[in-house]
Amino acid sequence: MKINVEVECTPEEARRAMGLPDLTPVHEKYVATMLEMMDGQVRPEAIEAMMRSWAPMGEAGMTFWRQLFDAATRK
Repeated sequence: MKINVEVECTPEEARRAMGLPDLTPVHEKYVATMLEMMDGQVRPEAIEAMMRSWAPMGEAGMTFWRQLFDAATRK
């Protein structure tokens, strides 16, 4: 037996239904920082440091997430 369920909702409604956090402020800050960098106001090293601070345990955390996503996409 095969059952198909279609749910029509906006991305915002789906995020709320699944209980995911609203990352809009983080996204807006990131975009603003990237735009400043493109205008030459922020050094690329500052962006790299910011990205590394977001990753728990630095490179080990990034490697963990990369392996997790790779394993999930193989199945």
